[in-house]
Amino acid sequence: MNHVASLNQVTKKIDSFELGPINLEIEAGLVTALVGSNGAGKSTLLKILMNLVKQDEGSVTLFEQRVDGDSEQWKTEVAYMPQTYPGSLPFTGQELKKLTAQWYPNWDEAFFQNIVEQFHVPLAKKFEKLSQGVQQKLKFALTLARNPQLLILDEPTSHVDIPAKKLMIDLLVDWLEQGESPRSIVLATHQVEDIRKLADYIVIMDDGGNLGKHEKDELMSRYKRYWIEGNLPTATVPGEIERNHGTIVTNAATKAEEFLQKRGITWSAAVSLELDEIISFMLLNG
Repeated sequence: MNHVASLNQVTKKIDSFELGPINLEIEAGLVTALVGSNGAGKSTLLKILMNLVKQDEGSVTLFEQRVDGDSEQWKTEVAYMPQTYPGSLPFTGQELKKLTAQWYPNWDEAFFQNIVEQFHVPLAKKFEKLSQGVQQKLKFALTLARNPQLLILDEPTSHVDIPAKKLMIDLLVDWLEQGESPRSIVLATHQVEDIRKLADYIVIMDDGGNLGKHEKDELMSRYKRYWIEGNLPTATVPGEIERNHGTIVTNAATKAEEFLQKRGITWSAAVSLELDEIISFMLLNG
C-alpha cells in the first residue's frame, strides 16, 4: 500500500517532555486519527510532520521526500490546520485568504467562498475580533480550499457548535471522495464523534509514546462486555481487562467466547463497547 507519510525512530525532547521513538506510516486514501490524553504529544507530532518542529533523531518523509531536505515541493501537496495561529493576526478574513491562496497552485476560490458562506463567516472582520468558533471555521475554510493530497488537522472541530461540527465532517467526507489521486487525512482530536465518523485507523498516544496503530472497525469488534449467567469463571478470560457485578470486559472477544463455551459458561448478553470506552481502556492499560 502507498504511504503519504512515514516517521522512522522519531524522537523529540522539549523540557521534561520526551516524544518517541515514534514509528508510523500513513496510508494514502485513508483517515488516521491520533488519540490520547492532553500532553500525549499529538500536536508535537503533527508539527514534526510539517517540519515546524525539528526532531532530535529519526527521519520524516512526506510523499517520499524528507521534510528537512533541500526540496520543499511536498508543501504544495499538504495543508496544515493548527490548533491556534501564532501571535496576533491583525488581518481580515479576506486578507488572510489572499495571503494563503498565493502559495497554493490548487487553490479553489469557489470552494472557499462556498465554505465561508455555509458557515456565515464575516470575511471583512479582523481575525482576532472573531469568536473562537468562527476563527475555527475560517481556519477550516482556508485549509480545505488549498486542495492538497494530504490534510493535517489539529483538533479541527474544537470550539464550534454542533451543527458546524456536522457540516465540517460532511465537507471532509465529500473532499476525500474528490480528486484524481487518493486523498488522506491525519487528525489529532479528542472528539469521539470525529473519530467514529471519519477514521479508518486510530493511533493511540500516551506520554509521548505510540501505544499502537489499530484499524477502527477491527478494534471495535474485539472489545465486548459480557453479562455472565451464574458465577464468573475463576480463571482469567482471554483479553480480560475488567470484571464487575457479573460482567466481564475483554479485548479479545472471539477467544473469550471460545474460552467460555468450552467451560459451559453462558452469557445473557454481549455488547460491543463504545469507542470512547475502548480508548479509555487502552490508555489506562497501556
